[in-house]
Amino acid sequence: MPDILIRNAHHVLTMDDARLELQDTHILLKDGIIAEIGPDIIAPDAEIVEASGAIVTPGLVNTHHHLYQTLTRAVPGAQDALLFGWLQRLYPIWARFGPEEMFVSAQIGLAELALSGCTLTSDHLYLYPNGARLDDTIAAAQEVGLRFHATRGAMSIGESDGGLPPDTLVEKEAAILEDCIRVIDAHHDASLGAMIRVGVAPCSPFSVSPDLMRDAAILARDKGVMLHTHLAENDEDVAYSLEKFGCRPGQYAEELGWIGDDVWHAHCVKLDAQEIDLFARGQTGVAHCPCSNCRLGSGIAPLRAMRDAGVSVGLGVDGSASNDNGNLAAEARQAMLLQRVALGADAMSAREALEIATRGGAAVLGRDDCGQIVVGKRADIAIWDAQTIENAGSWDPAALLLAGPQKVRDLFVEGRQIVRDGRLQTLDLPKVIARQSMLAQGLAH
Repeated sequence: MPDILIRNAHHVLTMDDARLELQDTHILLKDGIIAEIGPDIIAPDAEIVEASGAIVTPGLVNTHHHLYQTLTRAVPGAQDALLFGWLQRLYPIWARFGPEEMFVSAQIGLAELALSGCTLTSDHLYLYPNGARLDDTIAAAQEVGLRFHATRGAMSIGESDGGLPPDTLVEKEAAILEDCIRVIDAHHDASLGAMIRVGVAPCSPFSVSPDLMRDAAILARDKGVMLHTHLAENDEDVAYSLEKFGCRPGQYAEELGWIGDDVWHAHCVKLDAQEIDLFARGQTGVAHCPCSNCRLGSGIAPLRAMRDAGVSVGLGVDGSASNDNGNLAAEARQAMLLQRVALGADAMSAREALEIATRGGAAVLGRDDCGQIVVGKRADIAIWDAQTIENAGSWDPAALLLAGPQKVRDLFVEGRQIVRDGRLQTLDLPKVIARQSMLAQGLAH
């Protein structure tokens, strides 16, 4: 892999500890890391990427996704439903998936993320019909070239036992734990700069038993991997917790061992002040998914309160059946706008929202080696063209989320160029889109 010299970057938002912003500087990428930053770098053998007139940021980090859902965007009957009704409409469709559907939908979802400036993403796969495995999505990530934190999700409580999913989509709990061990042993890489990591992720309190939640936490900590689930997503979710467990979601998580710096929860729209304090004290992370929360009418998450309390927060696009987009730059803008709607125009700046989308997400995923443009960090870099129509007339192009663009010009992951001049380099994207369309049509009939 050649060295890369990003030359004459007009504006660099480093997201380092001082939130330093640099102008008219160079960045040298070497052996997968950021090797040098400054105005006078000489690297005669490096490949030159001209960045004059461009904004350079760390690659964006996506902390919650369901990649398989890119095959079920805008499904009639699910377009205007709340969370539980939305799930009940889609479960029978997802039950018809197999390995190819999982692989192709992941290719599309990962490509969409890359084109929006994302270099590191997690994925929450919690159903495995017809022979599908977590390995299908990992293979897609290796092909596309994004840094990937796959999580082995699960559902074990079906309708006949009082759960929400149909019995055909749930698994035996012993088999779930056994497969968690298999995928961790096969794919998890704990080393610095790892491209693939694996987490343990029972789907939600309304689709798995308390025993599985406890056992999953024990297994994950024994294996040294992270834990992930959905929590406090909407009023229905909270009501279910109160009825079934006699406590709020945050208390339930605490009782089961799901608080700690190795845990992150998706959504958390309905956390109250005590739960926010619990998460802050326990160093527990949150994946904030504003577009999905709007789409499903779940509400506005208390992002400002969480940040002010010291909770570690990243952004998530969530699944494409509930967004229905997978643009992480758009997600960051939406996060900023919703806090302003709720609390006033000074509630969140564009730079803070971008910080949440970069080093914030990296911290949630336990990736201190990513999310910043700092010498020694991984070479995950996004270059944004500031000379497009979206930025024409902008006095502060570095306020990227106010004007744009929302599509990246160039993207590097571990020093490898994944997007060049707005085009994905690692897939024959038109061919994959055509296959995705055929699979979606098959599911619709």
